[in-house]
Amino acid sequence: MFSGAHVILYSQDAEADRAFIADVLGFPHVDAGHGWLIFKLPPAEVAVHPADGPPQHEFYLMCDDLDAVLTELAAAGVEATRPVTEARWGRLTAVPMPSGSELPLYQPLHPVAHSL
Repeated sequence: MFSGAHVILYSQDAEADRAFIADVLGFPHVDAGHGWLIFKLPPAEVAVHPADGPPQHEFYLMCDDLDAVLTELAAAGVEATRPVTEARWGRLTAVPMPSGSELPLYQPLHPVAHSL
């Protein structure tokens, strides 16, 4: 029924953030026209969490080894914006994008659905 998911990140400096995703994170992409890059994402999954307040949506890049990813990003001059937090279900941090927004990173410690 569905062929994929399309995630949109809103940015105060879309051109710089696109360059970061292409050049630093190394995501393959297509040009939809006039430099409007659309990136191929790794396999994905979606979770629905209960909310006490208004609904919100979050986007995390998942990895198998958060420490290794942070080491690779540090070699490219990108340092985490917050300490790694440990929870029974995963490890979390974030890295800055050129626009100043954060890109959350997540190492799940639970079974993942994207490999089904």
